[in-house]
Parts: sequence; structure tokens; C-alpha cells
Amino acid sequence: MKQASLTQRAHLNALRRAQSRRRRSVLMLLAAGLLLGVLVTLALGQSYTPLSTVARVLAGIDVPGASFTVRELRLPRAVACLLAGACFGLGGVAFQTLLRNPLASPDIIGISSGASAGAVFAIVALSWSGPAVALAAVASGLGVALSIYLLSWRDGVTGARLILIGIGLAAMLQSVTAYLLMQAPSWSLQEALRWITGSVNGVRLAQALPLGLALTLLGGLLLSRRADLDALRLGDELAAGLGVRLGVTRLVVVLAAVGLVAFATAVTGPIAFVAFLSGPIAARINGQNGSLLWSAALVGALLVLASDYAGQFLLPARYPVGIVTGVLGAPYLVYLIIRDNQRKGAP
Repeated sequence: MKQASLTQRAHLNALRRAQSRRRRSVLMLLAAGLLLGVLVTLALGQSYTPLSTVARVLAGIDVPGASFTVRELRLPRAVACLLAGACFGLGGVAFQTLLRNPLASPDIIGISSGASAGAVFAIVALSWSGPAVALAAVASGLGVALSIYLLSWRDGVTGARLILIGIGLAAMLQSVTAYLLMQAPSWSLQEALRWITGSVNGVRLAQALPLGLALTLLGGLLLSRRADLDALRLGDELAAGLGVRLGVTRLVVVLAAVGLVAFATAVTGPIAFVAFLSGPIAARINGQNGSLLWSAALVGALLVLASDYAGQFLLPARYPVGIVTGVLGAPYLVYLIIRDNQRKGAP
């Protein structure tokens, strides 16, 4: 009996080591893919800039022609894609893990729509611009998240009820945004349109600074709770039995995830389906065991970076990044709904 127990323990330890090696390999491959994507973005656009020249520009050396192209146009765009994608990926997988439902993504349940509606209202109705619009987007996203949470509370919050209420609020907010755009004067319409499609056109490095701070602080807060999130994947009762403080963990995770999505939306607008897709893709390539937070953040960054490049240079016309990610994410959403209906209808 003792020998059998030792054999089982050795087998379990070997399995854990194999899973840990796989997670590290996945993270290294995703990081390598991101590095390659950044190099391509900085070097190859409407014109080619040698990597040696890119390195000189990044080192602060003025190179006629290349300095403006790399430092002012390509670099801010790449940084915004990386930071926003990581924020969306982290926020999305945190919600999906907390509610144990792949449909529980901030862009599905209305948080991104709330941030967009707040930004468009600030632009059209209040004639705000710059940082004030970003603050309006963040405040609106947080307010919508609180509204969804309160409306879905009934002796606790269940994932299905929260998702349905979130989808209803998202539809209402999208209608509000459409009405505001119809009333918008021509001078503010172009700026307002960015808040319904998601775009990194015209982003500056100064705008990415608050996003980087939000990712560092709120992302770090989420990562500090990754063990609790992993336990919640097993169910509330088992998680409580393992010592997880359910109320505190939910509050921290929701606030951090909503903040990440709201700050990202404040800079780039609601880039569709990145928060929704990052978690499932990370789970598929990483395996279901262990935390998905790091993998989802890297997947989100890679999705936004690759989609933005494709929208600029690989399609017949130029499209904002949100259009490209929307085309990628919509079929997966339909697939998830069909699969869920089939499961419920199965005997």
C-alpha cells in the first residue's frame, strides 16, 4: 500500500512538472511572437526601415526620415496595441474565470459599451476632449459594472443572470451611442466614431503612459490573486474550503478587471472580442491546469498587434483594428452559443 502511494505521488509530481514546463514553453513562444510582431510593425509598413536603423532611432539617434516614421508613427501604435491588448486579455480572462463562463467577457456584458457611451457623450454633448474624455470613459465603465452587479444581485450573483443583464444593458448603451452619433456635429463625429469601432490611429506615447500604469497596478493586483482565481474554477464551495475569501476575492477581481478594460477602452476605444477571445485561446494552447492570466495577457497583446497590422497593410482597404478583431470574434461567439444550446438540449 505504501509503495502504491509513493508511486502515485511520484506520478503526480511528474505530471505537475510536465504541466509547468508546458506553461513556460507557451509563455516563451508567445513572448517570442510578440517580439517578432513588434519588429515587423516597426520595420515594415508602407516603406521598409532596416532593423539597424530602427535600433538607432530607438536609441535616440536622429535619422532623417526614419525618426519620424518609427518614433512618431509606428512606435506609439505598437505600444498602444501591446498595452491595450494585455489589459483586455487580463480583464477578460479574470471575468471568465470568476464566473466560470466563456461568455462572461467585459465586451459581451456591456462594460466596454458603457465606457464607449460615456466617451461619446463627453465628446458630443459636453464638447470635451483629451484626458477628460478618457476619464469619462473610465468612470462610465466602472458605473456600468456596478449597475450590472447590483441588478444581478439576488441572494448572491450568478453567472447566467449577470450575463443576461449585461447583454441587455449593452444593447441599451449601444442604442444611446448610436443616437448621440446621429446628433453629433461634423467636427466631432470623426473623433466620436473611434469610440464605437476601436482604433489606435493617432495614438501618442503620452496617452499610453496611464495605460501602462493601470496595467502595472491593476494587472499586478490580479496576478496576486491568481491562486484564488484558480481555486474558484473548482466552484465556490471547494474554493471556500481551500481558504479563499469569496467576497473579498470577487470584489478585488471585479474592480481590477473592470479598471483594466475601462482604461484600455479610454485609449483605444472598444476593440471588439479581444477580452472575449484571449482566455479561450490561452486555455487551448496552455491547457486547463494552472493560471491563464499571463498567457491571456500575451495572447491579447498579440491579437491586437497582429489585427492592427493586418487592418493597415494586409487587407484590400485600411480598417481599424476593432473591425478586424470583430470579424475574428463574431464566428466564435456564434459557435459558443450553438454549443451551449446543444449541451442544454442533450439528454
